[in-house]
Amino acid sequence: MLPAFAFGTHGKSPDMHVVPIDSIDDDGLRDYARLTDVVLRRLSEPADGLYIAESTKVIERALAAGHQPRSVLLQEKFLAELGPILQPYDVPIYLGSPELLESLTGFSMHRGALASMHRPPLRSVAETVKDARRIVVLEDIVDHTNVGAIFRSVAGLGADAVLITPRCADPLYRRSVRVSMGTVLQVPWTRLPDWPEGAAVLKDLGFHLAALALDDDAIDLDEFVASAPERIALLLGTEGDGLSSAALKQADTTVTIPMMHGVDSLNVASASAVALYALSPRRRSSTR
Repeated sequence: MLPAFAFGTHGKSPDMHVVPIDSIDDDGLRDYARLTDVVLRRLSEPADGLYIAESTKVIERALAAGHQPRSVLLQEKFLAELGPILQPYDVPIYLGSPELLESLTGFSMHRGALASMHRPPLRSVAETVKDARRIVVLEDIVDHTNVGAIFRSVAGLGADAVLITPRCADPLYRRSVRVSMGTVLQVPWTRLPDWPEGAAVLKDLGFHLAALALDDDAIDLDEFVASAPERIALLLGTEGDGLSSAALKQADTTVTIPMMHGVDSLNVASASAVALYALSPRRRSSTR
């Protein structure tokens, strides 16, 4: 292990705590060892938990969202790009060769940058949806890629917040953050303490619960959009079985996306994008 030092040339600020590494045995690197996100989560996202932000873009979005880094791990060529935004934070910036970083993390860091971030405390449901008009509820979706893709659709298509059920995959898991392009760090979200009991809380807050599901009593998405309520909570279910029967009983309306060529449904992330686009305030105003 080489001693920590600071650079005054080549774009490296003398205020940054830069630590070149030639070994993966330093205690400060444990957050990155084989990237055990399940351990980092520490069971239920407590205030002192951690998550991993991957790539310069995601790290920038995490810092812009006010999240605090614990350390950063970089290939040296990325230091000039991230240096200016890292300068205000008194945290170690570990620099290593691509080969060394791969042996530490267990994968090829072709994006060149990781940051161990302190996980912010979750807000209450009422606070998260206080000013929202369109929200998405994820019931027990376990695929982190789907969770990240849904957050990206929420951010891009104008929904206001996401609520996840107790058994839903962690939005701050490394893959979810990466697939979302960091939008999980922008979109307000929190975890519902109970489900489906939490549906009653949403109704009390004035939300119309619209379940996206195949059902004999479902109405087409276009029909629902034509007279959409002011505040909508769009319910999305698991990848295999869809929404639970308990969730469907709580729904005010069941909505389906019309399909063709014998296909009965879309992947949940794709379905979320279609439904959110149809409900997008910009699209609805342009079609009037």
